[in-house]
Amino acid sequence: MIHTTEGTLTERQEARRGRILAATAELANSGGFDAVQMREVADRANVALGTLYRYFPSKVHLLLAALHDRLTLLHETLRERPPTEPTPGGRVASTLLRAFRALQREPHLAEAMLRALHSAGRAASPDVDEVSRLTTTIIVDAMSPTEPHPAAVRVIEHTWHATLITWLAGRATIPQVHQDIETACRLADLPPQ
Repeated sequence: MIHTTEGTLTERQEARRGRILAATAELANSGGFDAVQMREVADRANVALGTLYRYFPSKVHLLLAALHDRLTLLHETLRERPPTEPTPGGRVASTLLRAFRALQREPHLAEAMLRALHSAGRAASPDVDEVSRLTTTIIVDAMSPTEPHPAAVRVIEHTWHATLITWLAGRATIPQVHQDIETACRLADLPPQ
C-alpha cells in the first residue's frame, strides 16, 4: 500500500481509503487527470478535506495509489489464474495484454494514472518506485519458473509504459500496441545472465 498514514490501517481507515480511491477513479474516469480535484474527491468520498490530505498529500499521490491498487489486483488475479503460454515471453505478453484490455475499458482513468506516474515530483518518488517494483514483480512472476534476465525485464517494463503513453496520446493503434508488447516480451525468452 502506498502513501497512506504510517503503520497498519484499521478496518475503518481501510474503508475510508477505499472510498477515497473509488472517488478518485470515478472522477478520473469521467474526465482524466484534470477532473481529479482534492475537494471533489473529499466530497465524493464523504471525508473531510484535511483527512484526505493526511492520506494523500496531492492528486498525484491519489492517482499513484489508484494505479498501485489496480496493479495489485492484477497481480492477485494472475496468482489465481496464471498465464499458461509455453514460453516466458508468451506468459509475459499474455499478462500485459490482459492489463491493457483492462485499461482500454477506462481510458480516461488510464491516462490520469500514467500522467501522474510520469509527472510525479520528488515528493512522490517513493510511490513511483513502489509502482515500478510491483510492475517488475508482475513481469517476473509471469515469467516463472524461468529465471529472469534483468535487462530484459527492464526493457519490457519500459516498453510497456511507452506503448501505453503512445496509445493514450492517439499515436498508436490497438494492433500496434499488441505488436509492440508481444515483440518486447520475446526478450523474456533470453537466458538469464
